[in-house]
Amino acid sequence: MSAPWLSEDPRVVAAKVADAAQDDPAWLAAFTGELEARATAGQLPRVLRVWGLSATEAARIFGVSRQAFAKWGRAGVPAERLAAVGDLAAATDLLVHYLKPERIPVGVRRPAEALGGRSLVDLATSGDTAGVLTACRAMFDVAAVGA
Repeated sequence: MSAPWLSEDPRVVAAKVADAAQDDPAWLAAFTGELEARATAGQLPRVLRVWGLSATEAARIFGVSRQAFAKWGRAGVPAERLAAVGDLAAATDLLVHYLKPERIPVGVRRPAEALGGRSLVDLATSGDTAGVLTACRAMFDVAAVGA
């Protein structure tokens, strides 16, 4: 399917959509929410690959069935899960930057004293994806090492 507007500057297209929907803010909010959900869904395969997670493990992390999780790949991530996916994607960026790729799947499963004997996967499964990101930031805070 060819979409000629894809050759345009995304900011120009966004301005056109916003201008066209200025009388319907609810439509615009739904449109942007759908775009964000679909864009965030694209981050999930990378998180799974880098962390070495199966779809079943990922579904457990997000507290949904494997079938519901699989649907996210087609329909996008539900709005209530966007922040969690974003947290894990940002944590993944840090892990990829600072660790050898082959060490990440083991590292995210290894219990850590700083996490109360839990692993990053345990923390994510408990629903604390913000804690996962905070822990990764702390692990790689080079400035704190010298303090």
